[in-house]
Amino acid sequence: MKLLIKSACVAFVLSVLFSMLPFEADCREISDEVFRLHILANSDSEEDQALKLRVRDRVLKRGDELFNSAKTKEEAQKLTASHLQELADIAADEIADSGYDYPVRAELTRMYFNTRRYASYTLPAGTYDALRLVIGKGEGHNWWCVMYPSLCVGVASEQDEKARGALTESQYELVTDENTEYRFKLVEIFEKICSLF
Repeated sequence: MKLLIKSACVAFVLSVLFSMLPFEADCREISDEVFRLHILANSDSEEDQALKLRVRDRVLKRGDELFNSAKTKEEAQKLTASHLQELADIAADEIADSGYDYPVRAELTRMYFNTRRYASYTLPAGTYDALRLVIGKGEGHNWWCVMYPSLCVGVASEQDEKARGALTESQYELVTDENTEYRFKLVEIFEKICSLF
């Protein structure tokens, strides 16, 4: 009897896992179309967290100007790569203007992000290409957003237009459907389980 119960449990878990594979593939496609921004504060002190947000505002302002002409994620990445030092300098200027002498490191990276809700969009967990800014020691809480399509700044209608232009119709429906957030969380758990093997 115990063997039957164990077998039924294993069968159930396997069927749930295999049913997640197509949805997990859809999530991976979304991560291939999106370029993120990740900013790490020097520490969790109130001052360092406030500084992180001021750096964010300055970088987002310039980033929005840069990415207005980008038609694809690849174009956004190339623009970022060619303006990487400028973006680092903008962050360094804000740090200096705020009275700090922290160094700042800007890099293009590929990194893991958890499932995240932004106003009317939810992005699945996954590995995304990103512009990463590390302020000082980079030991504080982080801030993240979507640089392409630009969901960090602008009015909702502009963000919606950019998202529709960057994602396929099915991807757009997934990230705007309020009921998919729990499915994204399940994929996140599924990926963590798979990474154990």
